[in-house]
Amino acid sequence: MAKHYVLDTNVLLHSPQALFAFSEHTVVIPEIVLEELDKFKAESTERGANSRQVSRIIDSLRIAGNLLDGVKLNELGGILKIEANHLDISMPVHWDRYKPDNRILQVCKGLVDSGHQTILVSRDTNLRVKSTILKIQAEDFNNDRVAAIDKQYTGRLEAYTSSDVINDFHRDDSNCIEPECIKVYDSISHTLTSPTLITNQFLLIRSLENSRHTALGRYDGKKIVHLKYRSRNPFGVTPRNVGQIFMQECLMMSAEEAPLVIIKGPAGTAKTFYSLAVGLYKNMDCRPREYHHVLICRPNIPMDEEIGFLPGSESEKISPYMRGIRDNLFTLMSGPTASDSKEVAQIEDTVQMLFDKRILQTEALAYQRGRSLQKYWMILDEMQNSTPKQAKGVITRPGLGTKIILLGDPAQIDHPYLDSQTNGLVYSSEKMLGSSLCYQVTLQHDECERSPLAAEAAMKM
Repeated sequence: MAKHYVLDTNVLLHSPQALFAFSEHTVVIPEIVLEELDKFKAESTERGANSRQVSRIIDSLRIAGNLLDGVKLNELGGILKIEANHLDISMPVHWDRYKPDNRILQVCKGLVDSGHQTILVSRDTNLRVKSTILKIQAEDFNNDRVAAIDKQYTGRLEAYTSSDVINDFHRDDSNCIEPECIKVYDSISHTLTSPTLITNQFLLIRSLENSRHTALGRYDGKKIVHLKYRSRNPFGVTPRNVGQIFMQECLMMSAEEAPLVIIKGPAGTAKTFYSLAVGLYKNMDCRPREYHHVLICRPNIPMDEEIGFLPGSESEKISPYMRGIRDNLFTLMSGPTASDSKEVAQIEDTVQMLFDKRILQTEALAYQRGRSLQKYWMILDEMQNSTPKQAKGVITRPGLGTKIILLGDPAQIDHPYLDSQTNGLVYSSEKMLGSSLCYQVTLQHDECERSPLAAEAAMKM
């Protein structure tokens, strides 16, 4: 039986192609949604671009027939319908009938009363809660939703093999481990089973006879090979745990080997710090330089949607949102030695020099649309606050010699319509899974190195 899916404005602003995501069912757009879309069409943000795209799609469908009666969406029988009726449907007396959310609920209730199986699709949790008062079925838009955090791909695996295999692996850097030689622990059956390895997955391999006898490797799609950069110290930084060793490996690889790196993990695991350290090493210490610029972007919500209200140039406008980058640079430049005020001032001057000489550049994520970047080391920080469309937009920007690093903590979401399963960071991780051009690492809570308090908070809060 065909269903009627009523779309909230925020669904279309999030994904204009949502119109085509409901197969043989009827997609209903209340006329108030068109009015809300119209309010955003002049914006230069992604929200404005999506509003314009939705309007163009609906206008192209208008040519095919009467939108009030319904027009064909696909070959499966799907229909798009603009709903302007159900104005006389009774609602709770204390609800403001002129509020857009309530008008959308009124349309839903009218369709239900007419005998249609109706489902409200909204990314607004409060609207979904209000729908239960009217006994209207409601759900989130799940088309780009990935698995829960504890089920998401981490880019790493703990496996087991014999001590002889590990000894042979350590005997020479050219030696490899065949996938059939390792096993993983199955928490359901409580047995050791053969794993399904994913290209570029990192492995911590323990001996079955002695769990402290270990080896680190990477699955290259055929066999498990040695890490090439484990003993390196880019910009004087030394990895402190297994997660950081894996992170250093994929960051140190060339743009030809690893043009895309996705690093997830809680606060304090040195994601941004390490990315800056390797980027500066590649730009300042390597000759010839591998990258001409180190570019840092953050999809901060106020930065991308209200940047025009701040005074000054682009760099001055986004400077308040880049303070975390400056903090990391100060730590990177000072190490544990800075003590007196003169040393601190010198380090701050050095950090400022990096920006003044444009060795480091900071830009708003919204301004990356349409660019083609050549030989950039591009750090995209806090990408858990980006939408899937934003993430796709920046991943498709690089030209030859550019390396893109996506960083973030899927558990810390500030965007009002994103969560740990729908943000651009995890969407990119899921879509690029298994690509030979993408390397992924998820840092764990016990790998927090910021401070004992930060580590404790990451575990408990």
